[in-house]
Amino acid sequence: MTSISWRALETHVGLNDLPAFHRAFLTWRDVAGADGMPLRRVQQRVEAELNRLVQAGQATRDGEDWQLQPGALDGFDAATPHLG
Repeated sequence: MTSISWRALETHVGLNDLPAFHRAFLTWRDVAGADGMPLRRVQQRVEAELNRLVQAGQATRDGEDWQLQPGALDGFDAATPHLG
């Protein structure tokens, strides 16, 4: 299995559904108050959580993208339909 590009995943989710997808990701990552955060703050927190995945060895940073290792999104049900 190959790594998953976070940016490609976001593109597959689509612009209209992206805010809900990001909030679901934050909720899955146990970030408190994700549903009430302003969108700019949501994006900042998503990037922070992706960087935490890098620190945990579950992803690597690739410029403006993150390459997630297989299994890094296990249990994140909102991603399942977009993982092909």
